[in-house]
Amino acid sequence: MKRLLKRFFTLILLSVSLCANAQQDLLVSQYMFNHLLLNPAYAGSHEYMMATLLYRKQWVDLKGAPETQVASLHGPLGLSQFGWGALISHDKIGVTDRTDAYLNAAYHLKTGPKMRLSLGIRAGGGYYSYKNSDLTYWDEGDPAFAGNRVSKFLPNVGAGLYLYSRKFYAGLSVPTIISYDPAKSLSFDVGGGDVAPHQVRHYFATAGIALELHPDVVMKPSVLVKYVDNAPMEADFNINFLLANTVWVGGSYRTGDSFVGIVELQLSKKLRIGYSYDFTFTDIKDYSSGSHEIMLGYDFGYDIMKIKKQRYF
Repeated sequence: MKRLLKRFFTLILLSVSLCANAQQDLLVSQYMFNHLLLNPAYAGSHEYMMATLLYRKQWVDLKGAPETQVASLHGPLGLSQFGWGALISHDKIGVTDRTDAYLNAAYHLKTGPKMRLSLGIRAGGGYYSYKNSDLTYWDEGDPAFAGNRVSKFLPNVGAGLYLYSRKFYAGLSVPTIISYDPAKSLSFDVGGGDVAPHQVRHYFATAGIALELHPDVVMKPSVLVKYVDNAPMEADFNINFLLANTVWVGGSYRTGDSFVGIVELQLSKKLRIGYSYDFTFTDIKDYSSGSHEIMLGYDFGYDIMKIKKQRYF
């Protein structure tokens, strides 16, 4: 019985991967250590360049579950108020593959002695493909399964605002403004009578603050609210503690989905490594041992030892 139910969940997952209109943008748990994943206005918000590699294996033991790889790089543009960034990601869900590549640009305005407001944009797109030969289906005459491979490139743009200081941030972003859904405004139907991936607009709101409880203890509570049409609004409530400027330890509660444990170790002044584990409390918990995510970060382009005050975001 358990094997039958596991196959059922796998079939549902494969079906969703073809035409999902719910969560489609990057879903990772360590975004609070690299806001460029959600908001182009974060590009260049530090005085130095930041490179990040991330790998996520979601719903381990469940065949066809999402698997994600992300690479990002961003930093300031010389001594100007401009920032730049590049982001490449790959998602595999069931028989569907999606590769996104975006260039980001941001302009940072001083709004006070310790506060800045950044306006950011991104441009690029996603290449989607799936193989019908990897599917198991019953109606061979269904035109949705005609041909072996279907692929599309969907160009897109995004925008965001990011207000920040050394100990505070708040942001609003729409990473993909163009919706490839004929039922929505500002949308394009690229199907041409064939099965085509739909990309719907996502909205993100974030905020966080760093509280120095002790010279060796910093508490960082934060929140992320996610909204997409035709899906319930979701929120992540996060709390992380920085111990002795070396280790971040904390966790998240994702409404209607999971609890997350997070740890990040500062291996050197420039190199850091993070790991998170998601434990879902939905029905999938009976068929999966959770989700794993590892992130590697490297900061370069300046002498970190000269930085007197640490940024927490």
